[in-house]
Amino acid sequence: MPARILICTAAFGEGHNSAARNLALAFQEAGAEARVVDPCMMGAPVSTRWICKGYRLITTRAPRLWYRVYLSTDKVDFSRQRMPLMRKPERKLGELLETWKPDAVVSTYPLYPYFLQRLLEGNPKPPQSYTVVTDSIEINAAWIKAPTDEWIVSDPHTRAAMIKAGLPAERLVDTGFPVHPDFSRMEPVAADDPCEPFRVLYFTTGRRLHVRRISKAVLQTSPRTQITIVLGKNVRHLWTKAKEIRDAFPGRVKLKGWTRKVPALLNSHHLVVGKAGGATVHEAIAARCPMLVHHLVPGQEEGNLRLLEKIGAGRLAESPEALRSAIADLLADDAALWRSMKRKMALHGRNAGAISAARHILERLPES
Repeated sequence: MPARILICTAAFGEGHNSAARNLALAFQEAGAEARVVDPCMMGAPVSTRWICKGYRLITTRAPRLWYRVYLSTDKVDFSRQRMPLMRKPERKLGELLETWKPDAVVSTYPLYPYFLQRLLEGNPKPPQSYTVVTDSIEINAAWIKAPTDEWIVSDPHTRAAMIKAGLPAERLVDTGFPVHPDFSRMEPVAADDPCEPFRVLYFTTGRRLHVRRISKAVLQTSPRTQITIVLGKNVRHLWTKAKEIRDAFPGRVKLKGWTRKVPALLNSHHLVVGKAGGATVHEAIAARCPMLVHHLVPGQEEGNLRLLEKIGAGRLAESPEALRSAIADLLADDAALWRSMKRKMALHGRNAGAISAARHILERLPES
């Protein structure tokens, strides 16, 4: 009978969902039965949707306000506090444990290990518990204090930071962020590519003015640059502004809406410009595609930027002027800096995180 793996995610940030989906694919490829659930959406769908909308609005429009909220969670004792909003999600998770009886529970959101601790108290044969940390280097206390058998982390710098915070080294496993298994099977743009044209992949936020300013900065830096603008779920909201850019720079702009082909896009572009979310940063690393960060959520995403800087894989470029300067630097001297970044990213590796994490967890399960 195949191993049963329950993967718990939350809609509060795409990194949690991305890690969960990719892990499920890797477990299924390895012959296990994997199920992805969002207890928050199951137990409190209306409240969860409103919180998600508020989260996106605050992190995009008022990031400093979110920073204060984020820091305040460091002081919360999640093992004791039972927030009324979370009672139904916890109950739903308990029902899943009873009916589906998983061999292991993998959490990509830091609250669920606390739910599990309460739900499994007194259980003589509890499922194994793993926590996948979707942030890098700057790790919130909710992850650090989580009651779990092991933490799955994205890189050696994050592992070192968590050891410094007091966690046992033997329970911190660096598999790489759980990126889509396809990344391990794709060939990135080579470091000796002629860069003619220099293809830039741009992941937008929901702000119309940013689309125009950032796209123009990329295209005006050099006649060599081309841009693929990924509008995602904001396609209706942003289409008019994006089309204006395409019309103003004929033959140099491609527009895409929501897409499942992110691995292929990253592996076929020279540079990615985007927000410093966990999923995007680690997908760029997996594709060895240097990254310029145009938007950063303080606190939560600062560690992701630090990781890019430590690897030598990217930097912050929040304004159009900074973006033009950064791309000009990358292209100077026959793209010497870009080629150097590509080589550093190849040394770092980490393009098979979901596969490595799934293999590690399955090897840890007791034989039935």
